Amino acid sequence: MTNHDHSHEHEHEHEHSQTHEHSHSHSQTHDHGEEMTLEQKLTTLLSHWIDHNDSHKDNYLSWAGKAKEGGLTDIASFLDQAGSLSQDVTHKLEDALKQIKS
Repeated sequence: MTNHDHSHEHEHEHEHSQTHEHSHSHSQTHDHGEEMTLEQKLTTLLSHWIDHNDSHKDNYLSWAGKAKEGGLTDIASFLDQAGSLSQDVTHKLEDALKQIKS
């Protein structure tokens, strides 16, 4: 059997209004003879989702602070709540990742 390794990269960027920008790339190398298991795929996805969600959470909280400074307390409250909910989502994703790894 011939082993033939290759890399697959998927990269995307998205910019938000203002100055926040981030990109994500995923690399995976695998044998053509072996597919990733469901657990391996979920581990990769969960790790990505955790990082991605945390990035958005940080952005919400940053803008909440700016809204507070600008006197937009109601808007700041909504953004703080969105940050808190995002943190809850991150915790659930982390729980799932821990479960897979155990």
